[in-house]
Amino acid sequence: MKVTRPMLAAAAAAAALLLAGCASGDKEAAVPTTATGSLEHIAAEVKCTPDMQTDADEIRQAVCKNADGKFILATFATDRGQREWINSAKDYGGHYLVGRKWVAVGETSTVTALRTTLGGDIEEGTDHGAHKESGGATHSSH
Repeated sequence: MKVTRPMLAAAAAAAALLLAGCASGDKEAAVPTTATGSLEHIAAEVKCTPDMQTDADEIRQAVCKNADGKFILATFATDRGQREWINSAKDYGGHYLVGRKWVAVGETSTVTALRTTLGGDIEEGTDHGAHKESGGATHSSH
């Protein structure tokens, strides 16, 4: 198949539309490159002094508080350890800002604000507020 000028023009137009959509003030464009580093480095990026709770080889965890709110900051030795921790923690609900070998856990507004500095992806825990009982009835809270 021979490439013709009209085919190139159509491909260029499609590419321009695609690129314009990616740069059109969408929220994702405002997210910085995901932060990396030690727990102390990440805490410094968001201007908090970490109150260490766990300092082990596999996980380091601290309570942090800054202008955005109170949150838990955890760093992990391995990607697998991080994913296992997140998967287990999500059973308790919550909002998680996830970076490479680190997680910040807090209220939606807090992790959303932290994301503007740290980058990363927001993940949601399981909502246990309403469970189905037999017969289709629901109840809220335990």
